[in-house]
Amino acid sequence: MRGIDTQVRKVRRRVFKEIANLAYNSTNLIDDMEALPYEIINYDDAVYRESVYRERAIVRERLRLAMGLSLRPEDKPSHLTQGLEESNVDEKYYEPPLMQVIPSACNSCPINQYSVSDKCMGCVAHPCREVCPKGAITMVNGKSYIDQEKCIKCGKCKAICPYDAISHQARPCSAACGVGAIKSDERGRAYIDNDLCVSCGQCMVSCPFGAIADKSQIFQLIRALQSGRKIIAQVAPAFAGQFGPNVTADMFKTALKELGFFDVYETAIGADLGCVAEAEHYVHEVATGKQPFSLTSCCPSWSMLAKKFFPETIDKISNELTPMVATARIIKEEHPDADVVFIGPCASKKLEASRRTVRSDVAFVITFEELVGMFEAKGILVDEIKAMDEMRDATSAGRGYGVAGGVAEAIEKVIRKKYPDVEVMIEHAESLAECKKMLILAKAGKKNGCLIEGMACPGGCVAGAGTNLPIDKAKAEVCKFKMQAEKELPDE
Repeated sequence: MRGIDTQVRKVRRRVFKEIANLAYNSTNLIDDMEALPYEIINYDDAVYRESVYRERAIVRERLRLAMGLSLRPEDKPSHLTQGLEESNVDEKYYEPPLMQVIPSACNSCPINQYSVSDKCMGCVAHPCREVCPKGAITMVNGKSYIDQEKCIKCGKCKAICPYDAISHQARPCSAACGVGAIKSDERGRAYIDNDLCVSCGQCMVSCPFGAIADKSQIFQLIRALQSGRKIIAQVAPAFAGQFGPNVTADMFKTALKELGFFDVYETAIGADLGCVAEAEHYVHEVATGKQPFSLTSCCPSWSMLAKKFFPETIDKISNELTPMVATARIIKEEHPDADVVFIGPCASKKLEASRRTVRSDVAFVITFEELVGMFEAKGILVDEIKAMDEMRDATSAGRGYGVAGGVAEAIEKVIRKKYPDVEVMIEHAESLAECKKMLILAKAGKKNGCLIEGMACPGGCVAGAGTNLPIDKAKAEVCKFKMQAEKELPDE
């Protein structure tokens, strides 16, 4: 569903736009927020749910999350605007949990079920019954029937059916979660086990019912911009193409300044610094055998995966600052009085910025999707703006961090240029499931001597939960943006 303008996506965009509108224009915040569910769901007959009242109830919870508030409890009365004044501020950090399932929106999808469709021909061979190890398949009214009590979900029946008449239903959010964090409550609805969750957001973008959402800081960011303080944005390289095919980097920078940002930096500057430092670490620690392998650290969900599930690899994770934090510290050195905003594709960066060690560097994190809501609320047409600025900060290497494999490629190029005699062994994994497999192999000693790059999202940052484009298009746009860099590699 990535890059498709579904109804779920339209509602998300509308919610972000309306919350931004509140920040820009509201004179009575409580009353105006109370009115929003009726403005967004402004029809009498339900379109996607069994009642218009349920549709509005879901929108109410979305509005709370977009304001940075938590969902309301189901078992006790709580007003839509409860806690609103706590969010009507110009500085607020994310409070966990970041990713949340809206119970009233969850469809209680089957977790893992094989069932016979109407394509069954009732064939004489009946191979599905013959291969079933538990005798779960019988003939009922001339068609195959699967007894769900006996079925062990092995999939042998589906694999052998000559008519492809057996379907496998899996809960989309659960299938997208590589760490098994999606569980079921007593009603069969999904919920997130926060002890396992690494906040990649892939469950959110995979749910066809839009039942999973994350918190936002757009309201507080607008308040900060209105405060008169110096607010500086840094943008992840994956922004290329996210705001229209004809929007150049220079146009995008000018558009951000029209929103009220004092200046705009490329996060790829921090990536440039990081790839040089990680190249040195590989040459002196891994290539010499002092350390068996090293793990890159720029993807927070990948780092969290390693720390939670493979604690023995913690000392193998790079100690270099992530590009977001490194760039923020550069900005802080040049503008000590500024607040830094990271604008990127990633939900887990919100979690990274909430850490106490990072809070003083990065005050806000918003996604490309959330930024669209701010542009729309402000009436800024990014694709029609006249570029008045230039974005020429980073090299091709740093900009390549936005695509899976780009981190390892940048580090490898630096090593080959500076240490041509050093043999470099590179591995990279994308998606949490593949990252887990890679870490299992590394733990078993199968990846010694390797620099291992992990990306939680399949495709890398361009596939993050807060992006606007189909992944293949986003990859192509980042590639074009890389080619526009004045230098290929950073200086030392």
